[in-house]
Amino acid sequence: MANFQAVGAVATAITTLCQQSWVPGLLGGLEPQFEVYHGKDFTTPMATGISVFVYQVTVDQVQRTLPPAIKDHRRPLPLRMSFLLTAWGQDASTEHALLGWGMRAIADNPVLSSGFLNFSTPTAFDADETVDLSPLELTNDEVFQLWQVLPTSLQLSAAYLARVLRVESDLVLPSGVPVIERDLDLVEA
Repeated sequence: MANFQAVGAVATAITTLCQQSWVPGLLGGLEPQFEVYHGKDFTTPMATGISVFVYQVTVDQVQRTLPPAIKDHRRPLPLRMSFLLTAWGQDASTEHALLGWGMRAIADNPVLSSGFLNFSTPTAFDADETVDLSPLELTNDEVFQLWQVLPTSLQLSAAYLARVLRVESDLVLPSGVPVIERDLDLVEA
């Protein structure tokens, strides 16, 4: 199971996926950057490229009762990570092409293997773990609310969901001797 570094590892894995999928010579020899963004990075964005911005992490309510991967440990914390794939360019046509290309790269590789997930953080995920990437449809209100808090104007983006990041606990549950028999003392009233 994943550890507490899972969110950062997934964000970096998506940029790695884009970097490794890019073919030199596309779009007239364009050399885009691929970076994980923090909110403040929107103030001075890259000139040309694709950013990955994690804007929300929530608990997956469906998978919260999974048994622990390690005996006598607490249950894993199943997370869903929402992120924006944002295109940056000198003109609208470059941004359109970059975003279309980035979305195609994710559609061609919708499951991140442990090789991608552990590329920057070798111990974040177990060797048999994967994370699924799927498009996330935001309402117009959600889009405008998101861009109101970011320090830039509305930028061409696509929302995605990464699931499920199962963050394992390091805490061991205390164990005791099994209960073999019960003694009940009943009192008449």
